[in-house]
Amino acid sequence: MSFSSPAVRVSLFVTALFLFVNLATRPQAAAQAAKKLKIYISVDMEGVAGVVTADQLGPGGFEYEPFRHFMTNETLAAVRAAKESGANEIVVSDSHGNGESLLIDEFPKDVRIVRSWPRHGSMMAGLDQSFEAALFIGYHASATNMQGVRAHTFSSAHLTRVSLNGNAVTEGEFNAAYAGAFGVPVIFASGDDAAIAELKSRLGNIETVETKKNLSFHSAETLTPESSCEKIAAGVKAALDRLHDFKPHIIKTPVTLEISFKNYMPALMLSYLRSVQRVDSHTIRFVGNDMPEVSDFVDVVDGYRPDLAP
Repeated sequence: MSFSSPAVRVSLFVTALFLFVNLATRPQAAAQAAKKLKIYISVDMEGVAGVVTADQLGPGGFEYEPFRHFMTNETLAAVRAAKESGANEIVVSDSHGNGESLLIDEFPKDVRIVRSWPRHGSMMAGLDQSFEAALFIGYHASATNMQGVRAHTFSSAHLTRVSLNGNAVTEGEFNAAYAGAFGVPVIFASGDDAAIAELKSRLGNIETVETKKNLSFHSAETLTPESSCEKIAAGVKAALDRLHDFKPHIIKTPVTLEISFKNYMPALMLSYLRSVQRVDSHTIRFVGNDMPEVSDFVDVVDGYRPDLAP
């Protein structure tokens, strides 16, 4: 073959050009893939700055409407901070009360929002292994905590204790274990001082913001909404700046769940199920293969009623 042939020279040039372009674009493609940052934000309301009683927490409360705005603004502070830190896909879970408290028209158009009930995954619905991290906004202390504004675990009306593998948990730790089942770490949480202390004792040195200091079940010394939003934005950025420092909260499987009720009858009736053991007068035990199964069981226990419609 003659390398002096015009056809051969053209062929060699095209081959060399192809190799150059391919090698040059590989780092760019890798960089673009590395930039993918998918964030999950689970939002409750009791831990939002200023919340102290039922007056702020539901449609019947005289302060509910302004506090929907405060809840939304704290969430938006986290969303904007995540975006500024490189997040290009965000899912927000409205996880308080009826699941319809966030003002969805105030969110950026590329944010997806999980609303209402029932839903697999409960407060973490829609989360899977494709997410890089989870954030908690407006979280509160557990039912077993002697401190904390509106402290409860899943249901202030029905439940007095929820435990996983023998350890009483907060909603935050329960949800962190759910995320951990998918390999997703919780890296940030906001709420009152009691909630934050509980979470840090179980999840380690995550970034946090104390929105208020509890004075009693229905009283707190609180940040203003503006200050809370500023601190949340800074905290989320700090968490994402050290994203690789965090590890998923993974618990041993199968998972042993225990639920204690305020009343006697729920434990009695649920013990009729072959998969449920009655531990004492007010407590049942259920063993699930993993956290998604345990989460669904909790939702059925607390949400099922024979008169559900439609």
